[in-house]
Amino acid sequence: MQDTHEIVLGDVTVTRIEEMHGPIMPADQFFPDLPAQAWQDHRAMLVPDHLGADDTMVHVAMQTWLLRSGGRTILIDTGVGNDKARPAVATWDHLDLDYLGTLALAGVRPEDVDLVVNTHLHVDHVGWNTRLVDGAWVPTFPNATYLMPKADFEFFDPDANPDITGGVNENVFEDSVAPVHAAGQVQLWEGSHTIDAHLRLEEAPGHTPGSSVVKLASGGERALFAGDLVHTPLQVIHPDHNSCFCQDPVRSRATRRELLGWAADTRALVLPAHLSGHSAFEVRDTAGGFAIKGWAPFTRY
Repeated sequence: MQDTHEIVLGDVTVTRIEEMHGPIMPADQFFPDLPAQAWQDHRAMLVPDHLGADDTMVHVAMQTWLLRSGGRTILIDTGVGNDKARPAVATWDHLDLDYLGTLALAGVRPEDVDLVVNTHLHVDHVGWNTRLVDGAWVPTFPNATYLMPKADFEFFDPDANPDITGGVNENVFEDSVAPVHAAGQVQLWEGSHTIDAHLRLEEAPGHTPGSSVVKLASGGERALFAGDLVHTPLQVIHPDHNSCFCQDPVRSRATRRELLGWAADTRALVLPAHLSGHSAFEVRDTAGGFAIKGWAPFTRY
């Protein structure tokens, strides 16, 4: 069977661009309040794409959604990035990955990108915003506008929030956000933002103060580019359980239920930032939450 990393939704072409995938954290650390029994009850669904076959390590992907819409080339989230000092996450420290080569295989050079959407400003969503050139961080996509949520831009600035130092986002603002802003390529937004006739950015707070999603409506098709709304399919079945990285647990739960409900009602394809395997799914309502109705036709990682 031919590998499939591209689908068409109405008048929008969606291509999955992988940076990397594999185990990231033990389940009880990643989702500290999700009962161990839940992982066991759904192990057949989770292994091997989302949970280790012989351990409790959660598996995820770092990936970008490449959209061609309205004559423009759009990237949703940009992974971890190369050459970045990440003292809190050893596996992400000073990476050397061929992300741009993968993008090139999809027919996109850095200068071809018109728009970069950072759904939020966590370390693993902004990494390829910049690259190291002659010892300086420069925008990877020189002709692009970078859409960033204003609330996250303010929250993750270490000059305004000293708690950033020592956490997973240490150095991120300095090497992956500030250089793009200094180059005049950042557009801050709040509330909602219309990208084009098919795509709209909407606030989805909780995971971070400015977390957002992109909703697609085109030719009768619906999709939700969901950022970090879920990190595992188990959060679809148990939507009231957050990851350890959610800043506001109460709002995260409410946002997750609201958006999964919208996806179920509109029969939208849900495309989170980090699901491995087939990467995207359709959802349906159940008595206590939601269930995965089917997976997207993307080839499994």
